[in-house]
Amino acid sequence: MAMAVGHTDEEGGVISAINTTPLVDVMLVLLIIFLITIPVVTTSIAVQLPKERVEVRETKPENVIISVDKAGNVFWYEAKIDDVRVLVDRLKKVSHMRPQPEVQIRGDLDARYNGVGKVLYACQLAGIVKVAFITEPPPLGG
Repeated sequence: MAMAVGHTDEEGGVISAINTTPLVDVMLVLLIIFLITIPVVTTSIAVQLPKERVEVRETKPENVIISVDKAGNVFWYEAKIDDVRVLVDRLKKVSHMRPQPEVQIRGDLDARYNGVGKVLYACQLAGIVKVAFITEPPPLGG
């Protein structure tokens, strides 16, 4: 019995060719499987993320509004506050009121965090319990 390993050409050499189509098919299937399963594997830690919600907040006369502009300047309503100690002193006076008013921070979109951080630090030093950030609602339909 004879076994044909390959056919020979006119010069007597063996012609052998590898069919790569099945190899490419298998590689594409594996690539698709990896692309689908990798995002599932990388986020395997179970956490409960906060939900987006819109609260309609009332501006009460006793609420304190502190603004931070683009340059990082801090304003108590419309009055500019140049020193953090002055801000802490004013907030300490407010913190002794019963019920304690809420401090609402209006930070400019392009403001550096340093200005907002000063206000938060002053609220912490003064013993303010309620601090809120005022934002603009997203446009309707978007």
